[in-house]
Amino acid sequence: MKFRSLIGVLVLCLFAAMAFGCGNDGGKGVSEEAVKAMVAEAVKAQSGAASSGETRMDLVKQSTLEKILQRGELRVGFESGYMPFEMTDKKGEFVGFDVDCAKEMAKAMGVKLVTINTGWDGIIPALMTDKFDIIMSGMTVTQERNLKIGFADPYIIVGQTILLNKKHAGKVLSYKDLNDPKYIVTSKLGTTGEQATKRMIPKCTYKSFETEQEAFLEVLNGKADAYVYDQPNCVVQYAQQGAGKVIFLDKPFTYEPLGWAINKGDPDFLNWLNNFLRQLKNDGRYDAIYNKWITGTEWIKEVE
Repeated sequence: MKFRSLIGVLVLCLFAAMAFGCGNDGGKGVSEEAVKAMVAEAVKAQSGAASSGETRMDLVKQSTLEKILQRGELRVGFESGYMPFEMTDKKGEFVGFDVDCAKEMAKAMGVKLVTINTGWDGIIPALMTDKFDIIMSGMTVTQERNLKIGFADPYIIVGQTILLNKKHAGKVLSYKDLNDPKYIVTSKLGTTGEQATKRMIPKCTYKSFETEQEAFLEVLNGKADAYVYDQPNCVVQYAQQGAGKVIFLDKPFTYEPLGWAINKGDPDFLNWLNNFLRQLKNDGRYDAIYNKWITGTEWIKEVE
């Protein structure tokens, strides 16, 4: 039972004492020691409730969401260059699927959006050391990453696909056919494309690159046999410069949910993000962003 004030608790104790005093106990009533004990317990309970309230307020103040609102800025970390999620256009501005989602997020919070371009290999440490509030960079939710950071619900599902050198037409029909040392397979360092290649095509000759573009050009120029990467990126690479020059094995061979990453131990921020995503997906804004960047290709001429 909860009480509004310590006085209320004490009054209740006194009433209880009086009630016991009126019982059939030979007129002795409740002893002074018993009343003192009851009062002490009441004070202790009230003190505990106050302490609990203070703890809740402290947790609210520690929430990333509260810090964002106090600062008036949402700091978003990503690595530009992962088409079509985050890129730099001809004007030098950051654009893409994730960037548009970040703009909607900042608008919903009523704060300014601050974008922070960060190298992929250091993006998780940067989040953990408070360089930004959230990672919105086409990051796949993996169990390994989830040990270090938290993820909101997936905002899109992708999978690994293959762009194949044209000389292998009719010979290589799936990732399984590449599981041989004679095939050189490329992907980007530290990505799930690299992980999928090592895990599912372990016998191939694997070459890692710093960027998606370098890895794909190795195949386009005939120096490698296959490029493994997320389906949206392969769609863009194919449309941009691979049509008629490489073969697109477009059926994903992995399941990869992408999610926005935050620091662990922040249920307040996580709750807000999941509710925001649910609203975004059901009021038409998500579909507009998806159609612009994932199914559409008009934007390509703005970043070439």
